[in-house]
Amino acid sequence: MIYPDHFERKIGFTEVRTLLKGRCMSTLGTEWVDQQVRFSDNYEEVREALEQAREFAAFMTTEEDVYEENFYDVRQPLMRIRPERTYLEELDLFDLKRSLQTVVSLVTFLRKTEDDEEVVDQEIDEDSDETEGEGESKPVVDYSERAKYPALYRMTEGIGCFPQIIRRIDTVLNKYGKIKDTATPELLSIRHNLEVTARSISHSLRSIINQAQADGYIDRDVSPTLRDGRLVIPVAPALKRKIKGIIHDESATGKTVFIEPTAVVDANNRIRELKAAEKREIIRILQILSSEIRPHINDILSSMHFLAHIDYLRALAVFSENFGAIVPRLQREPRLDWVEARHPLLQQSLERHNKKMIPLNITLRDRARILLISGPNAGGKSVCLKTAGLLQYMLQCGMPVPVKENSTAGIFEDIFIDIGDEQSLENDLSTYSSHLLNMKMMMKHCTSKSLLLIDEFGSGTEPQIGGAMAEAILRRFVERNACGIITTHYQNLKHFAESTPSVANGAMLYDRSQMQPLFVLQIGNPGSSFAVEIARKIGLPEDVIQYAADLVGKDYVMSDKYLQDIVRDKVYWENKRRNIHDREKKLEQTIAKYEEELSSISKEKKEVLSDARQEAERLLQESNARIENTIRTIKESQADKERTQLARRELQDFREEVKANDKAGKDDSIARKMEQIRRRQERKKDKKNAPAATSPTTLGQTPDTSAPEVKATGQAITPGCYVRIKGQTTVGRVESIQGKAARVLFGVMITTVPLKRLETTTKPAEESSISKVSTFISRETRDAVYEKKLRFRPEIDLRGMHGEEALTAVHYFIDDALLLEQRRVRILHGTGTGALRSMIRQYLSTVGGVVNFRDEHVQFGGAGITVVELS
Repeated sequence: MIYPDHFERKIGFTEVRTLLKGRCMSTLGTEWVDQQVRFSDNYEEVREALEQAREFAAFMTTEEDVYEENFYDVRQPLMRIRPERTYLEELDLFDLKRSLQTVVSLVTFLRKTEDDEEVVDQEIDEDSDETEGEGESKPVVDYSERAKYPALYRMTEGIGCFPQIIRRIDTVLNKYGKIKDTATPELLSIRHNLEVTARSISHSLRSIINQAQADGYIDRDVSPTLRDGRLVIPVAPALKRKIKGIIHDESATGKTVFIEPTAVVDANNRIRELKAAEKREIIRILQILSSEIRPHINDILSSMHFLAHIDYLRALAVFSENFGAIVPRLQREPRLDWVEARHPLLQQSLERHNKKMIPLNITLRDRARILLISGPNAGGKSVCLKTAGLLQYMLQCGMPVPVKENSTAGIFEDIFIDIGDEQSLENDLSTYSSHLLNMKMMMKHCTSKSLLLIDEFGSGTEPQIGGAMAEAILRRFVERNACGIITTHYQNLKHFAESTPSVANGAMLYDRSQMQPLFVLQIGNPGSSFAVEIARKIGLPEDVIQYAADLVGKDYVMSDKYLQDIVRDKVYWENKRRNIHDREKKLEQTIAKYEEELSSISKEKKEVLSDARQEAERLLQESNARIENTIRTIKESQADKERTQLARRELQDFREEVKANDKAGKDDSIARKMEQIRRRQERKKDKKNAPAATSPTTLGQTPDTSAPEVKATGQAITPGCYVRIKGQTTVGRVESIQGKAARVLFGVMITTVPLKRLETTTKPAEESSISKVSTFISRETRDAVYEKKLRFRPEIDLRGMHGEEALTAVHYFIDDALLLEQRRVRILHGTGTGALRSMIRQYLSTVGGVVNFRDEHVQFGGAGITVVELS
């Protein structure tokens, strides 16, 4: 049972209403706050209101551009046009259009599903009943569950949008809310005539003014002005007869008279007639438009009701953001479990004075349904009581509350309050009498679903009987199983709470060292009034304090001291427990951090090993290329076939072994094999650089022991000179030099050899063509070249390769293409940054056999492919 005005005034909800109304955009929202924000004990109503508040706060955060905040109260103008021939003024019509646009934007958006499909209401299909058989009914589909904001969707049910009215108003009003010239053909004609007539008047007046200025009748800076809706000329009184016309007015000082020249009198009269005609036409247009709106007034008023609700929710979202209010967990049964609760008015006051707000933890749950709070005066007991009452009242009015997210609240059917002095001279009531009347009302009407808020329980009369009466009333509350928060100083009530399971003691803590309250509520032990300590702090004489202590007895003073010690020790151990908890939390965070770092290190290790394997593969490919080059050199130097096959077999065995080790995860084996391949390459280089022990054999023939010895000359390598590969005896002629390599003709075969591997020599003796063929091109060589030509692909893919690796691959590819007499090849390098493309083309420009290179056609790859034309 709540007396709203009394209750709201006591706990401060009246001020909360004022704060809410100050955040509304229009009178629609303020009236909603006054009339619709009411306490409810219906769980479903409260839950729905809280869901609306929560969803609209999320909607404002994520969908702020959905609608314009046009909230105009047009209810009174709409009510005025109910009689026929009445009409809406331009401004009212403009406000109506903007408000309806806001309704259309909101309803259209809120009626969409999560997959952005517009939800279609069943009532849109007006002819559905006529097309179906009688007695048949469509199943009711709940579209709200598919909507992005279900609670807001349910708000839009039955709300009309009236886009046709908006379009109709747009045909009449411009973007500034004024009647358009094109609203009707008649208005367009009238305004055109007005403009033409006004221009003619202006032209005539300008001619008259120019003539008068030339005659010296008026000053040079004089211009036409408007008086009583007519264009006139300001003239000095002494010269007023120089200009023929009608004097309409004079200035306040009498130094200027305003003359309407005779030449423009008729034109001005015409202007007046046209203005009157324009006004009549505008009224006619507004009447027609208002008659089209009149049948929809009731539905539009419902839309204004929806707009008022939206204005309230918007103000509530701003209020909640300012005070950090949230929607806590809600349950049907009475329960109060506020975590870090804050009184919004106190929070605002403290922030205004740059002071810190100390939140409260207030709990009413399980068996302890009544909380008895004790403690020193000015220690925060009443603030705690009002905070609990205000937040519970706000919640059951459908408002978010400033608490932590892990707070839980239930629904109470009644809230009873007894705070402050209720004495009345008119009703002949003392303070204690008013308290007793409140207690009588509470005992009569309270139930297990009631919340009692009582401040200074039992005060106002003689302490002994007052304490006994308070204990008896408290026992009745316990018997009725009511919930409540009660503040008191009486010791007997504290003892009663200790011995009653459904009543819990609570204490407002006090700092004895600083002699000031901490404003912290601690549930579990009673609090001390600290009467002696506060008296000493104020400065009462010590003998007075001692006398008072002797009166109450040593046992009472010592019990109060013991109680203070218990509270102090509990605070100490609570701090210890909290510190241990914080350290454990930090330890857990540190362990989690180290585990995360360990996981990161493990991941980095895998990445490093993966990079190492890739590097090994790259080295392997490079080694493969070098070995292939060695094989080519061996072939060109007429080496035996067995040595070539042996080298290929070793390479293939090494590849298979690396792959097997990679699958088994033996990363160390890769490193060892890479070391082996490097040592093997060094041995091969040493063998190449060493003098040949025997003459090279001709492929498929016996060694020619009679071959003449060829000596190196030590001269510089130039085109046309004769050279040989170091350590070999076969002589070739240099065709051209390309950078650090030379194209050498060995017999009828041209090959590219690095300059550092060549040395100049003397020209060999002339041999017959038959001898040359038999020496350099054996049957096996021709077959090998033919087979290679069949398998050769005139395209190479370099994507994913490094620069040097790609350049080496291109080098061998172009050599093979020239060797096999290819006329056109393609190099696929991709676009990327263009660095690889530039490097390849720079190399191609140095190759003698390259006639031309260009981008591929855009349809076949464009700049990502280079087409090379070969000679």
